[in-house]
Amino acid sequence: MGSHDTASAVVGVPMTESGAAYVSSGTWSLVGVELDRPVLTEESREANFTNEGGVDGKIRYLRNVMGMWLLSESIRTWEREGRPVELATLLSEAADVNGPIPIFDANHSSLLPPGDMPKRIAALSVEAGVAAPDSPAMFARSILESLAEAYASAITDAERLSGSKINTVHVVGGGSQNTLLCQLTANRTGRRVLAGPVEATAVGSVLIQGRAAGLVEGDLSELRTLIARTFPPAEYQPR
Repeated sequence: MGSHDTASAVVGVPMTESGAAYVSSGTWSLVGVELDRPVLTEESREANFTNEGGVDGKIRYLRNVMGMWLLSESIRTWEREGRPVELATLLSEAADVNGPIPIFDANHSSLLPPGDMPKRIAALSVEAGVAAPDSPAMFARSILESLAEAYASAITDAERLSGSKINTVHVVGGGSQNTLLCQLTANRTGRRVLAGPVEATAVGSVLIQGRAAGLVEGDLSELRTLIARTFPPAEYQPR
């Protein structure tokens, strides 16, 4: 077994080709690549990447990135203010937003605690020299664009620091259901995005336990081929 539940999620990523990165996207996100050996440079440490144990001796070289916490906590704030929000409608309206989109540092430490998330995001936008979002739809679009930008930055750094050429980005977990986030990730990374499965952690864990019990056979490549056949990913191309 891997050293963390994220190790199971990475097993559940249908990386059937070389040159792939993964984003385990949920309340929080983990962005990285799978390696045969750790990257132990000072530059890597300063870039906030970790080398974590994976299944079959692999290394999960990754950075922790903010996730859908930003949106869920914003929705809680609006609901506390008496402005109920229906997520599907909010995301549809966010997709239709035109004009400049405020981009903020999605990994800023001020965004970690619970509380008035829209107020904090507005402050970060002003600090960055851009107009703060002025509606829930604009806030949602700003959040997703900023998350996609954080994913793109982590992927660029992972490629540079690990020496692994990245052509495809796999998004698994709850964030893989967010079609707008997946498309924005493709746009900002300039790479193809393959989304799913949603329950990558459970899928990966079941397969490794099944292999240990003799119920399934194969190395990681074979297990991932099985996952890709069972849960065909949705594909997004950069626009």
